[in-house]
Amino acid sequence: MDSSRDKPNIVIIMTDQQRADFSRAEGFALDTTPFLDSLATRGARFSRAYTTMPVCAPARCSMFSGRFPKATRVRQNGAIRNMFGPKDLVDILREHGYSINISGKNHSHLTPDRFDFKSLYGHHGGQQPERKTPEEQKMDEWLGALDHGVSLEPTPFALECQPPCRVVRDAIECIEGREERPFFLWLTFAEPHNPYQVPEPYFSMFPEDEIPDHIAGPEVIDAKGLKWRWERKLIEGKRPGYDEHWRRYRANYCGMIRLLDDQIRRFVAHLDSKGLLDSTIIIFTADHGDYAGDYGLQRKGVELPECLVRVPLIFVGPQITSCETQRGDFVSLVDIMPTLCEAIGAETPYGVQGRSLWPMLTRQDYPKDEFRSMYAESGFGGVYYAEDDTPQLHFPVDGPSFDELNCFTQSGNMKMVRMEKWKLTFDMMGRGQLYDLGNDPGELHNLFDDPAVRDVQMDMLQELLKWCIRTEDDLPGGAYVPRRADRNWYTLAKGSE
Repeated sequence: MDSSRDKPNIVIIMTDQQRADFSRAEGFALDTTPFLDSLATRGARFSRAYTTMPVCAPARCSMFSGRFPKATRVRQNGAIRNMFGPKDLVDILREHGYSINISGKNHSHLTPDRFDFKSLYGHHGGQQPERKTPEEQKMDEWLGALDHGVSLEPTPFALECQPPCRVVRDAIECIEGREERPFFLWLTFAEPHNPYQVPEPYFSMFPEDEIPDHIAGPEVIDAKGLKWRWERKLIEGKRPGYDEHWRRYRANYCGMIRLLDDQIRRFVAHLDSKGLLDSTIIIFTADHGDYAGDYGLQRKGVELPECLVRVPLIFVGPQITSCETQRGDFVSLVDIMPTLCEAIGAETPYGVQGRSLWPMLTRQDYPKDEFRSMYAESGFGGVYYAEDDTPQLHFPVDGPSFDELNCFTQSGNMKMVRMEKWKLTFDMMGRGQLYDLGNDPGELHNLFDDPAVRDVQMDMLQELLKWCIRTEDDLPGGAYVPRRADRNWYTLAKGSE
């Protein structure tokens, strides 16, 4: 085993359901992430970073394995047991002398026994009763009673009871006095994911009348298609008039993002005070985004709109230089694992589909064509349900509870490719959608059958086909071992022509 003394500590900070575009650095009108925006100036911010699938468990399994959901076989939250792959990031780090720690939400294939330190949280607060004070227990019960809804009033508990504050408290406990080096910490928040609540002063920090308008409201649902209509009908049936409070929903969402930003500031300040900041690689990202009221919808669930698939991604740390020129590169959550392998001098396992970003983070040459596009997936298979079908759902018929990730919204298969200003989605029925995001950021005008952009359509279809073939699983299982491209950069591979 290599000596670990000169290896950096690694902290992956992950939020749940945080849109990339809700920050001033991305042009958002409200200052929700002042600390993260400042932190990014010390390293690299990728404004074209994408999740592999806008669902929690599939995205998280992809990040740790460097593999897309069709390869991991985790294509829905209930399919973690299907996880398939080679060594994951935790295995690699363990082999290289790292301690493995988590504070926050897991929801991945990583079982609790794989962590040296664990403090686990979910959307209803802490999951370990022994770590709760009586007041924190009351807070968690209140979160449960909110039933993933939108609170119209400030949270009636002190800021210190908020799960993000407790997650950071426990993360500080994890590294406090730690002598073994290096360490890996997954600092993973269950917010700003629903329930949408926030205490003062954050509740009043972004007044409803200052909330930026959404891309479009429920008036576009019919044009978007059956799944969109079905989800809108589902939510309206469960919570009549819910969309009347979309500004409060967005205000709470923005307030929680700002609360998270302050707690991340608190954690990074602690690293600095202990002399650990300069020897720690910090990655900030999210598993996927949130409608946040766009299209008259809440949470997530239908197809692959930008608000769900584009995620924040920031790298800072030793050897990482300011890389603002990289903002145009298309990258993915699957790229994190091989990037960290290269950062610590570890070999990337066979079966990893992500590409190392380490050269671009450290101002080395890299092939720009390799990062000209990105791919993502949606759906768990089969054909689409029809509007009059009654598929199995995971919530009671009566009452306000609903699960936006269900057999109806997740049925079928859809693939996405992004390149330049264009976005193409294509499903298993041969139905295409093509959007000019430069002129149509809300994806409201499908140009797939427009003869004026036929050349663009063909280019995008070819790019998508390339990604679909490229991401076939190449795990060796027979007598032959695949030849791998250096850093998984296919554009530089030489071979038969």
